[in-house]
Amino acid sequence: MTTNAGIAKWQTFLLWMALLVYVQGRICQLYPETISVQLIVFMQVVPPAVLALVHGTILYGVKGMSTFAAFCLGVGAACEILSLHTGFPFGHYYFTSLMGPSLFHVPILLVLAYLGIGYCSWVLSLLILEYRNKPLTGYGVISVPLLASLIMLAWDLSMEAIWSTIDRAWIWRDGGSFYGVPMSNFLGWYFTAFLFYQAFALYCRNSPMKPPPSSRSYWRAAILCYGICACGNLLIFKQGLFPPAVIDASGKQWSTMDILIACTLISALAMGPMALLAWHRLKMQEVDLSGE
Repeated sequence: MTTNAGIAKWQTFLLWMALLVYVQGRICQLYPETISVQLIVFMQVVPPAVLALVHGTILYGVKGMSTFAAFCLGVGAACEILSLHTGFPFGHYYFTSLMGPSLFHVPILLVLAYLGIGYCSWVLSLLILEYRNKPLTGYGVISVPLLASLIMLAWDLSMEAIWSTIDRAWIWRDGGSFYGVPMSNFLGWYFTAFLFYQAFALYCRNSPMKPPPSSRSYWRAAILCYGICACGNLLIFKQGLFPPAVIDASGKQWSTMDILIACTLISALAMGPMALLAWHRLKMQEVDLSGE
């Protein structure tokens, strides 16, 4: 049985269940003393990935979404492995055991994190640049990947110093100017994201476009996933959650409060506006279509 726009009820159920579990995962981060850290990481990584797979399969079909996942996970994992051995493109770092099982020294959950937020960033870019209802051709083949990479970079900026300098899920060997994180990491993130987005954009240009779902709630699910991530970053000021100061691998001490304030400001002033703009564009597109 299907709902409007040909979306099966079980697909709608999975989309909103994934969002619900993701919200719970962001709340659970406030209780690391009673909830396993690896369970918290799992709840923050897997639900967005599930949402991406379901949402993307509806939009692009199994073949199209499999292609996106292959580009996203393949390029992401390759760049992580390359950087671990050479320092390019992110810089010199290594992972600890915090994020669970690894493959080729890269945590599986870390690579999977690319898929969830990576896909939602792509959808936000489609909505903002108004490519929801038209083929990805011409200037859009470049502009959508460029913007999607920026949206995903905002996500990394909002959490990188917390996960590395404070939580020590990975260690930057020489520290860095952004609260223990080198600027090369952010350049590498943009470069990596652009590679897989550009590859998928070229795939979309050469593939026939399916009629996109008309359901507004369907599109809002991806926006909400990105928005929940931004809002979740605003919950980290719980007293006693972090030590008052941390020291990076270079021996430089950083104020934990300074790191938290910087990361929450990025969440509010970079991630938040992206989500709100996509929401507004979706609403405006619906108005335009209803007026035709």
